[in-house]
Amino acid sequence: MQISDVEVFSAIAESGSLSAAARRLGLSPMTVSRRLATLEGELGVRLFHRTTRSVSLTAEGETFLPFATTLLEASEGARVSLKSNAGTASGVLKVTAPSVFGQSVIMPLIPDLLAEHPALRVDLTLSDSIVDIVGLGIDVAIRIATLRDSALIARPLAPNPRVLCASPAYLKYHGIPATMDALSGHRRIALHGMPYWPFMRDGDAVAIRAEGVFSANSVEAVRAASRQGLGVAMLTYWDVRDDLDAGTLRLIELQDVSPEQLYITAILPTRQHVPHRVGVFLERLESVLGTNGCLPL
Repeated sequence: MQISDVEVFSAIAESGSLSAAARRLGLSPMTVSRRLATLEGELGVRLFHRTTRSVSLTAEGETFLPFATTLLEASEGARVSLKSNAGTASGVLKVTAPSVFGQSVIMPLIPDLLAEHPALRVDLTLSDSIVDIVGLGIDVAIRIATLRDSALIARPLAPNPRVLCASPAYLKYHGIPATMDALSGHRRIALHGMPYWPFMRDGDAVAIRAEGVFSANSVEAVRAASRQGLGVAMLTYWDVRDDLDAGTLRLIELQDVSPEQLYITAILPTRQHVPHRVGVFLERLESVLGTNGCLPL
C-alpha cells in the first residue's frame, strides 16, 4: 500500500470530489482516479460511491478512514523526526575497523564523541578480515589494504605506508639490513594472507618472501612478536606508530627499495543520504590522523 494512494483517498474524503482532491494535491484528475483505483484494488473493496457530481464514502470507506488518518499521521511524524535529526549525530553508528587500528586510534575517540552527541550510540566491530558492510548494515568501514574494485564508495583519509621494523635488541644482535638482499638474511615474521612483502624499486614492483620462525594471523600478534625480538616485521605505519614513538620498535629503511604506499580509507555503502553521524565520526578521525600522522619517512 503506497502512502501516496492513501493521501489521495484522504483528500477525496475531505474535499468530496476527485477534481477538488486533484487541485489540492497538485495532480491531474486522471492520476487521482488511477491512484484511487489502485488502492481499492489492493484492499479489494470499493471506497467511494461515485456520481457525475460528487462522491461519498461507502461503508468500507468509512471503516478505512480512521486507519488512513493514522497512516498519514505516522508518515508525517516520521518525516518530521528524520528531518529534525538530519543535522545532528544520532542513532547507532556502526563501524568496522582493523583490530590494532581500532584499539589504538578509534577507541580513544569514542568517549568525547559520545559526550558531545548524547543521541549517538556506537557499535564497533574490530576485525582484520574484510566484512560485508552492506549485508551487515554497517555505516562505515575503515580499511588499511589495497582496495579491490568495488561498487562501494572509498574516501581516503590519510597516508599509511608499509614499514619494516624490529626491536632494538634484535637489531643490536643481528644488525640493521640496508638493502633488500641484506633483508633476505634476516628472520622475517609473516602475517597470514601476506606471503610476500611488496616493495617498489625505480617504479617497478618487487617482493621478498616473508618467512621465518614465526607467523600469525593477526597484526597484533605480529607486532608483539617483533617487540619480543623474533625478527623483522612488515606492518603499516599506524599499526606501529606508538611503538616507534616509545622506542620498543625501530624503523628500518632500505636504500634500494621502498615499501608499498597504502592509505587509511573509509568505505561507505553509498554516497547518497549519508547519515550525519558518519560525517561527524569521519571528521573527528581525519582530525586525529592529520594531527598525529607525521610519517617518519
